[in-house]
Amino acid sequence: MRPRRRARRPRERPQGTWAQLRSLNLTVLLPPLAAVGVLLVVVDAETWWHGIALSLGVLAALVAFARWAAGDVLRVAVPCLLVTGAVWPLGVLVLDTPRAFWGVALTGPLVVQQLSRHRGTASVALVAFVAVTGVTRLLVSDDPVRDTLISYAIIPATLTLVGAALAFPNKGFSDLLRELEQSREREAELAVVRERMRFASDLHDIQGHTLHVVKLKITLAEKLLHSDLGRAREELREVHALVGDTISQTKELAYAQRRLNLATELENAKNLFEAAGIQVRVDREAEVDPRAGELLGQVLRETTTNILRHAEATRVRITLSEAGISIVNDGVREGPSPELRGLRTLRERVAGEGGELAVRQRDGRFVTAATLPAPRAGQGNGGRDDR
Repeated sequence: MRPRRRARRPRERPQGTWAQLRSLNLTVLLPPLAAVGVLLVVVDAETWWHGIALSLGVLAALVAFARWAAGDVLRVAVPCLLVTGAVWPLGVLVLDTPRAFWGVALTGPLVVQQLSRHRGTASVALVAFVAVTGVTRLLVSDDPVRDTLISYAIIPATLTLVGAALAFPNKGFSDLLRELEQSREREAELAVVRERMRFASDLHDIQGHTLHVVKLKITLAEKLLHSDLGRAREELREVHALVGDTISQTKELAYAQRRLNLATELENAKNLFEAAGIQVRVDREAEVDPRAGELLGQVLRETTTNILRHAEATRVRITLSEAGISIVNDGVREGPSPELRGLRTLRERVAGEGGELAVRQRDGRFVTAATLPAPRAGQGNGGRDDR
């Protein structure tokens, strides 16, 4: 893995369990709510303008619910609540329908749920508004008082109260899910930090050891300058060779080309994913050829880092074959795929070995698959796999 400095992007809204629950609410609940709203309009509308007025209330309520399912209710909450709140008095005093409260009973609790404080007071005010508005029906109706109060005040206020009451546990559950998502993000960030620390440790191992040896050899060469010039030259040549080798190792480390152990990389990937709350499944179709293990380990390391950085994965499946590896993860964000320069470099290396590195995105899943030429007959595993 090559470390890169990137501009810090604004944090995006979590796209894991929380977003899945929002999408489920939208898919499962919106169609029946829309069907109920349309039915109420059809049943209660006596003229075309009655239909338009009632439809506005239904449409506003459905828009508020859809935006709530997208986690963005507050930007449309006030206009939608004003529309549904106006339709209810209109239904009581003009349209002669006790079911016009449906829009405000749906929109109001959604708004109450989003308030940071005074949710109890807001709920009481909402129920009181529905009840008091229903009572005003007595001013324009000659129907029995008892029937009017039940139809226009008690039933609408009770159903609105139930909706407002359900908003409180739903708010707590939503906050809990959001906390879980944020915790998962922190775990993933911590996993990336650990990977960077591992890189720093590898760099220290290479250069720290070399610098220590160089220091000793230069000190020895200084002592030998006046007593054994030939030996001093030999020590300096070794220093020159050692520095050159260290430069090569540092470049290999920076470009993820240092010799890797597939078993170590596999264990490291599992630990990183589990630390980030991601389920990992490893399938071994065959023993990995030792000659392919190093390059496949590089593919696994780079893909692990990409998943932690660019995806909101919940599951990862790693499949190992004799000369190939496949990594499949879910949680792919919508939109164009991020630029994965590390994999592009590895694709060139794999192609140079006669293999192929394929990357594809489909149905919310990202697949990274590397395949190297199969070993020839008679060139089977000369030793055990590096696992």
